[in-house]
Amino acid sequence: MEHMAFPTQTIGKIKCCDCDSLITPNPSNMCVECLRKRVDITESIPKQIDIQCCKGCNRYLRPPDQWVICELESKELLTFCLKKIKSLKQVHLIDATFVWTEPHSKRIKVKLTIQKETHGVILQQEFVIEYIVRTLMCSDCHKNEAKNFWKAVVQLRQRVQHKKTFFYLEQLILKFNMHLNCINIKSSHAGVDFYFAKKDDARKMTDFFMQVVPCKYITSQQLISHDTHSNTFDYKYTYSVEIVPICKNDVVCLPVSLARSLGNIGQICVCIRVTNSIYLIDPRTLQIADVSSQQYWREPFRAIGSLKQCTEYTVMETNYIRDYERIKFAGQGRISQKHVLSDVWVVRSSELGLTESFMHSRTHLGHLLKPGDSVLGLELSTININDTEYNKIKKENLPDVILIKKIYEDKMSRRRRRKWKLKHLDIDAETDTTSVIEDFDDFLEDLEEDVEYRQNVNIYKDKDKLAIDSDDVSDSGVPQITLQDMMDELVIGGDATGEEGASMLE
Repeated sequence: MEHMAFPTQTIGKIKCCDCDSLITPNPSNMCVECLRKRVDITESIPKQIDIQCCKGCNRYLRPPDQWVICELESKELLTFCLKKIKSLKQVHLIDATFVWTEPHSKRIKVKLTIQKETHGVILQQEFVIEYIVRTLMCSDCHKNEAKNFWKAVVQLRQRVQHKKTFFYLEQLILKFNMHLNCINIKSSHAGVDFYFAKKDDARKMTDFFMQVVPCKYITSQQLISHDTHSNTFDYKYTYSVEIVPICKNDVVCLPVSLARSLGNIGQICVCIRVTNSIYLIDPRTLQIADVSSQQYWREPFRAIGSLKQCTEYTVMETNYIRDYERIKFAGQGRISQKHVLSDVWVVRSSELGLTESFMHSRTHLGHLLKPGDSVLGLELSTININDTEYNKIKKENLPDVILIKKIYEDKMSRRRRRKWKLKHLDIDAETDTTSVIEDFDDFLEDLEEDVEYRQNVNIYKDKDKLAIDSDDVSDSGVPQITLQDMMDELVIGGDATGEEGASMLE
């Protein structure tokens, strides 16, 4: 059977009404090229758009009052820019990319590729939208600039002669990001003031201090304004936080009742650490005890001597104490396993070679001291002590000198060998005095010598020191922080406006 041939349907061609080229018929009777020349599918999309950026915090305004953080040429910034185009829903978006501009030109350019159907033909077109960055200040930055604007203040105080406790608290604040809501931080003679825009933020800072250091606080409020029509009141709140006046390496005299409650520990003790409690050790028996904040304020005591009152001594002879002799004088409390009890004979370094009379001391530093070492000690007979509990102690029961801290080498050598650094808060303060610089050096030495003391401190590598000096071991046995204990510093190259990232490191 022969196959039947069916007629095929062919589509006719017509000439373009503009260029006379043969095209498939369409409602416009024009080819795509001529249609693209006559029709602009981007005419409803603005080519210039203004956006607002805060010059203080580099955040962008999303109306009506939301501020968002967008890094330069980031996905978040591209999304923010596309949402500013109101007529973008009328077309089909194919692609969107950034066009490089000078970071400080206050211009952001985005190249868009869109498609739109017109007269039965789908047209595709590329074009560039220029965003003009207008600078202004957000409400938060306005509050920071206003000198007298604050809702609550936390006044942190400690009645001591040095700033080492505040250096330690500064590192804890940075580690746990407790400073993020502070609108200003000011230094005073006896402490630091933290200003907040909200009462809850100040209370949160106060609770943080209560957890990390032994302290107490009182609150007060001052009426600023009163609206009689709506019966609303505007107050300013003050949290006054007082830290116990006991610091690391202080010699204290405990009340008799407190010493008995701590396992009959000796009244004359050395403070070996202050964190959320006060850690004490009896240098004559190695008995240790910790005094909580509640115990201290219930039975307060004071330091009878600090490192600033100590004298430098030279060790002439050491003799370890056997266990049964130590237990004979100890109380019922815990015994430190990190220290070694020893009888040590010392002489003032200024009188070395001029006298043959040595002073005796029973100390907890037997694991560190050997003949020829230098050590700081407190000679009780040469300092003026005005303390009621101390005056009740019989003088024959007091040692000649209490040894507190071993001296490894001079401060300049330790500073030169130190290959790490710390971050710092942006505090409004006067130029650092010599005493503040010395206190900071003492704090850095405490971090090197005490592993437990630096557990909550973020220590960063000092790349300049590492590049200059590759010697990582001290010949004099000075305690050092190893590279494994240091952190790599996070460096941010630029912010959302292209400016250099600011660092709080000195």
